[in-house]
Amino acid sequence: MRSTYVAGVDSSTQSCKVTVHDVATGEVVRTGRASHPSGTEVDPEAWWTALQQAIVDAGGLDDVAAISIAAQQHGLVALDAQGNVVRDALLWNDVRSADAAAALVAEVGAQDYARRVGVVPVASFTGAKLRWLRDQEPTNAARVAAVALPHDWLSWRLRGYGPVGASDLGPDLDALATDRSDASGTAYWSASTGTYDRDLLERTFGRVPLLPRVLGPAERMGVTPAGAVVGAGLGDNAGGALGLGARPGDAVISIGTSGTVFAVSERPIADPTGVVAGFADGSGHHLPLVATLNAARVLDAVAGLLGVDHGELARLALEAEPGADGLVLQPYFEGERTPNRPDATATLFGMSLASTRRETLARAAVEGLLCGLADGLDAIRRCGVPATRILLIGGAARNPAVAQIAAQVFDVSIVVPGIDEAVARGAAVQAAWALTGERPSWDDGDARSFAVDHHPIIRQQYAARA
Repeated sequence: MRSTYVAGVDSSTQSCKVTVHDVATGEVVRTGRASHPSGTEVDPEAWWTALQQAIVDAGGLDDVAAISIAAQQHGLVALDAQGNVVRDALLWNDVRSADAAAALVAEVGAQDYARRVGVVPVASFTGAKLRWLRDQEPTNAARVAAVALPHDWLSWRLRGYGPVGASDLGPDLDALATDRSDASGTAYWSASTGTYDRDLLERTFGRVPLLPRVLGPAERMGVTPAGAVVGAGLGDNAGGALGLGARPGDAVISIGTSGTVFAVSERPIADPTGVVAGFADGSGHHLPLVATLNAARVLDAVAGLLGVDHGELARLALEAEPGADGLVLQPYFEGERTPNRPDATATLFGMSLASTRRETLARAAVEGLLCGLADGLDAIRRCGVPATRILLIGGAARNPAVAQIAAQVFDVSIVVPGIDEAVARGAAVQAAWALTGERPSWDDGDARSFAVDHHPIIRQQYAARA
């Protein structure tokens, strides 16, 4: 019997990845990839070109029955009435909108924002970028007929829509659609009510442009011109959670260039401090999230200082005792977002002749990185979200010292999944769900588990230096 295939797309800041999976087993049968341009604002056409290249690199979609796109959250894709992109998309990491975010919070109040839409605006959110556009580029703002997010726009193009003369179906803006997870990162859609807060959007932009309809996890957005089902799509963190099979009670800690901590919650979260963003997930639940600026590059910096590679850094770290003989690294090398200390620098505490050794410095780097993420998990727990298992992902999670020391920092078991490209896999899970009507359960036979080996001294020392 011929297998049925589905495809998942991860259109991230750096690149576009396509993975094609067998629906029955989740096995990856082929993959493709293409690069994105760098920068904090990008012409969305570059994403469309990369998606087409990645699809070709993955062997095409002729035998694919369904596809879903997960993409970087928050990016502002503004369209005019003819379906043209008004200006280059402002990405999540474009901080020009920081003052606009602060102005919105001052006008509405952090507590009201959290209550109404589950988040408090920061520079990365779409609403802040719309305010910036209104104030700084009024001519462009006046042209805006519809506002989309990166995965919305790519899915719209994939279904055959687009600017006049560049697509089969033309600029039908009413065909724009998104999902709960990505809509929850705009600061004008509520995961609690499942509706747009049009009053907040009018305050933000001065008027309410056309917005994508918001689909449920298993809904079909439409079909490609060739007839493949197109799923609702996701934001990247929600895609990762779905790809990992995360369920209520699971927390995911991702250690990449930046760090993220998020957990699957059965109820919506509203944190007026703004530390925890009350996003939605891709399964119908919620995804409270904390982000940190300092993650894998902490290890890069200390490995460079010691003149070793990451394998040797791990060996050195594991030779030192938990607590690193009192040596504590507060790793704010690039300032920090959580806690909000943008001008902070990294500090090394507890140096003595006995404690200042290569092994203890290596260990302090790993412990400091993980303690910052543990503070993020504590913030989520304070919102009433339980965490009974941690899924540790990202490039640094494969460092043997990181996983072993994580089992000593955290008070619950650690699992390092064996899944590559979790975000694209999550999009493929959603595509299969939209195709069959059932959420698939694909095994991860390569996952590694680490039992709890909690050493309170590590976090106690770190907290004492906060």
